[in-house]
Amino acid sequence: MNSSFRFFVSGILASALSIHAEDSSHDLVIYGATPGGLIASIAAARQGASVVVIEPTPWIGGMTTGGLTRSDVGKEQTIGGLTREYFERAAARYHGENLWYAEPHANMETFQTMIEEAGVETRTSRTIQSVKKDGRKLLSLTTDSGEVFHGRQFIDASYEGDLMALAGVSYIVGRESRTQYNEPLAGYYPMSVRERSAETMAYDGYLRGEKGGPRYVHGTPTQIRSRDDHGHLLFGVHPAPDLQPGDADHATQSYNFRVVVTQREDIRIPFPKPENYNPSHFELLLRLIQSYPVVRFGRLVHLGEVANGKYDLNAQGFFSTDFPGANFDYPDGDTATRERIYQEHKDYVQGFLWFLGHDERVPKQLRDETNSWGLCRDEFTDNDHWPYALYVREGRRMIGEYVMTQQDCQRRIRKPDSIGMGSFLLDCHIVQRIETPEGFVVDEGSFQDTPTRPYQIPYRSITPKADECENLLVPVCLSASHIACCSIRMEPVYMALSHAAGLAAVEAMRSNQPVQEINVPGLQTALRKQQAVLELDDGATGPESVDLPGIVVDDMDAEFVGPWTGSNYGTPVDGFGHHDGDSDKGKKTATFTARIPTSGRYEVRFAYSSAPNRCQATPVTVIHSEGASALTVDETKPPEFDKAFTSLGVFAFSQDLPAIVRITNEATQGYVSVDAVQFLPITE
Repeated sequence: MNSSFRFFVSGILASALSIHAEDSSHDLVIYGATPGGLIASIAAARQGASVVVIEPTPWIGGMTTGGLTRSDVGKEQTIGGLTREYFERAAARYHGENLWYAEPHANMETFQTMIEEAGVETRTSRTIQSVKKDGRKLLSLTTDSGEVFHGRQFIDASYEGDLMALAGVSYIVGRESRTQYNEPLAGYYPMSVRERSAETMAYDGYLRGEKGGPRYVHGTPTQIRSRDDHGHLLFGVHPAPDLQPGDADHATQSYNFRVVVTQREDIRIPFPKPENYNPSHFELLLRLIQSYPVVRFGRLVHLGEVANGKYDLNAQGFFSTDFPGANFDYPDGDTATRERIYQEHKDYVQGFLWFLGHDERVPKQLRDETNSWGLCRDEFTDNDHWPYALYVREGRRMIGEYVMTQQDCQRRIRKPDSIGMGSFLLDCHIVQRIETPEGFVVDEGSFQDTPTRPYQIPYRSITPKADECENLLVPVCLSASHIACCSIRMEPVYMALSHAAGLAAVEAMRSNQPVQEINVPGLQTALRKQQAVLELDDGATGPESVDLPGIVVDDMDAEFVGPWTGSNYGTPVDGFGHHDGDSDKGKKTATFTARIPTSGRYEVRFAYSSAPNRCQATPVTVIHSEGASALTVDETKPPEFDKAFTSLGVFAFSQDLPAIVRITNEATQGYVSVDAVQFLPITE
């Protein structure tokens, strides 16, 4: 299709398809030919089930065939089963250069081969319009073409969760409050200005091939005025909402297109000028460039090499291909709303590239550098070489039998009904740009530097509540909070969960049981036989707080002032700790507070990750019932106890007063590390 592609099939096409439309019946009906949907279909079909996959766009494969060619995998040892088989087959043509990167057409050909081998039927350009249900059981779904698809079991593998919603399954759009699931990162999340030097902004390791240089992540790099000369807010900047940090809202992290680009002259096509180009939409970008006149193209976008001279162009930095605040109506939107948002994002991303390459106010060096890149002549040949898929990073999220939260990605990592694993960072792109009271622009909602531990995802998180639907599984819009979704949302994880969903659907049919009541240990056995990874046999590298004596306050429960960076370096308690980034000296504190059940004397131990670049005199204050004691810790020395803790001394504490240990980076040299504090009662 050409550049006027509509995200959903047109009314004329729908009417044409509805002529002589016939009902069809299958063992398993899957809505959404995403990578997850296709893996589920292959898993079920290989077990002998008849499977049909229904997809609203003209193309199968979702983001993997639609532009996202550098898959985010986290720890690759967590990926196995049909997911790994798919990536191995796609990468085979590259002679093992990188298992997780492949050109879009290679990904498409691999999926087409695998579903053909399995005997999976696909129906593209069909949008779900309604469902028929008998009590808790789905009977059929009807598309806009008038076709009715009957099934014994159903899987919603779409990015939006449309089948789930029509089936009456509970879901949420947006962000939970910080208090709902006790998630420190949850809710409204205004960010501070993170000053970047001109040298940092100019640095371009991706193009020069340099290693180890600074990576400019999301966040406002300098103070930029939010209004034009007439007092109007710049395009894309919104008034700050009437919210407090941590409040719930209906906002969703930003979408974009993952554009496949090249500098190869034999296949390079110039970036197109969008249908609805408006240079005023990029005034904020211009002000950023004027603040950093030598900024390079590779600081405004993330260029990840794929193969054969092609790169996956993604968003990074303050102003890039993400379109913050423009997608809030998408998850629950009707056809017209989603079509509009799709086109607006296409215009925005194409406009961004066109502006950088052609606006005379952009420095010539940056224009020339931008124009040295272009689209790939041999990719997306039926869509004017533009990526097929809008990157819906987050749609609806089911509220199912078990809701995955931040703690499930960092502390409560083990699940008895594990069907797959996640391991990627908690990674949220910008949600919106807002105006500060002083009249400047700041980002809101983004975080990228909070680590997770390899964690198990339970079967209960892909099953609806039993009283809502008994023959539907939801492995993509699964039951997870916004924060947990920020790690789970990677395509290989969706594919692993969908592998399990395909087998579970077959088991539910064979046993004639609701999906909530199938034999999960049997499902796990089947998954392991197919080389799926349900656990890692690496043990915990550091101590678990629940296994330690006394009272342990982990950094997950500490109060931080200033931006601290999460890290899993060393053998930290509960898998990771924090450090001050060796920056903003005197502006950062970490406070660990405990309630003492019985008054008395306690040994206080402090956990940190030692390294040669750590501070040799980290300031620590212990506030106890007799006052406050100040001391320092040499963090270059290994801790004395449990590979993590060193003793701060013995102090008296009262059950009526909080026990407090506060660490600062005041006048420190080197990185300040914090991990946990332990209070051990002293028996006389």
